[in-house]
Amino acid sequence: MSSRDTILGRVRTALVDVPADETPEDVPVPRNYRRAHTVPGEDLVALFAERVADYRATVHRTDEAGLTGAIAAALAARGVRHVAVPSGFPGRLLPSGPWTWHAGPLDVPDLDALDGTLTLAAAGIAVTGTVVLDTGPGQGRRALTLIPDYHLCVVYAEQIAADVPDALARLDPTRPLTFISGPSATSDIELDRVEGVHGPRTLDVIVVAPTHPEQP
Repeated sequence: MSSRDTILGRVRTALVDVPADETPEDVPVPRNYRRAHTVPGEDLVALFAERVADYRATVHRTDEAGLTGAIAAALAARGVRHVAVPSGFPGRLLPSGPWTWHAGPLDVPDLDALDGTLTLAAAGIAVTGTVVLDTGPGQGRRALTLIPDYHLCVVYAEQIAADVPDALARLDPTRPLTFISGPSATSDIELDRVEGVHGPRTLDVIVVAPTHPEQP
């Protein structure tokens, strides 16, 4: 018997007297822990941008009207030309110019040959400066954002939650969730920070604020 079988067997034994239709919400559990580390009225977008930058990612801020231009500027600044674009990413946002947009399905060698990936996000977390992907429209599967060396992610202001509990409440726990805090990095080797070991070496995040109509 493997360790996995042993662990799962113990879990099944512990749950033997639990009704099949019981859910976690049916069990009264005190949840008086601190749910947020922000203060009322705090600018979550500004906090998110600050914390994302703390992780050595580059943050660009724009509104919906300037989003296509912001995407073009970010890609041009990195010299990125061949870009993976997942299914569901709005085609109207793709800038015209020297870029080649690669749609799926893309296998590992295809992804490895590209310069980067452009995606949307499922959520952002202000306190931790984290971007969350759930493979939804415009995000693609995990390999799409792990193999190319560059990731450009678009996060809308209304997607930014204050803290982790608020973000989890917005997300579907049955979906494959990926939490991204800055570019991939490790300090396992002699405590020297090395980026790009487990994912993209470079992360750019575009934060999109709502476009406010002009006042008459």
